[in-house]
Amino acid sequence: MRPSQQMRDLGIVQYGAPTLSEPARPFALPAERETADTVIGQLLAVMERIRRAHDFSGKGMGLAAPQIGIGRAAAVVQLPGADPMVLLNPRITAASEETDEKFEGCLSFFDVRAPVPRPLRITVETVTPEGSVATAVYERGAARLITHEIDHLDGLLLLNRMRPGVRPVPVEEYRKTAEATGQAWSYE
Repeated sequence: MRPSQQMRDLGIVQYGAPTLSEPARPFALPAERETADTVIGQLLAVMERIRRAHDFSGKGMGLAAPQIGIGRAAAVVQLPGADPMVLLNPRITAASEETDEKFEGCLSFFDVRAPVPRPLRITVETVTPEGSVATAVYERGAARLITHEIDHLDGLLLLNRMRPGVRPVPVEEYRKTAEATGQAWSYE
C-alpha cells in the first residue's frame, strides 16, 4: 500500500482537495470554545491513529484541521518526547532572516519528501480557549514543524515553499539517500 493511501485510510485529506488550499477560518474565542475543543479532540484522535500506524519516533508530527477536512484554524503539534501542543488561531508575528533547508514530509501527500527553506526562529501568537493571547518563540526543528502547520491553516503546502526548480523526491528515493548519507531528518 502506498504511504498516501495509508494516510487517506487513516482520515487524512490528500493533495488536491480544496480544503488544503483555502485559508482556515479562525475561532471566535471564548465564544466558540466548545467547537474548538471538539476540533482539537478530533485532531488528537486522528494523530493517535497515525502514531499507531507509522513510526514517528525521534521526529515531530503535526496535524492541521484542514488535513482532516475541517476548515478551522486549529493544529496540534507533537515534538519528539513532548506532549501534544495545541495551536488555535496561530500566526507568526516574527521570523528570523536566518533559514535552513531540510527535507519535510506531509501527511497529505506522504509519497514524497521535499527540501523546504524555513526560518530558524519564529515568534508565534495563539489564542487560548479562554480567549487570551499567548506568545511563544520556537527554534530550529520546532520552528520548522510549527511553520509547516501554520502554512496549512493559511492554505499553503510545502510545495508552495520550495525553491524554484526544486522538485519533491519519491519517499523511497529519499529513504535510500538519507540512509546512505546519514541525513535522515524529516518532520512529517
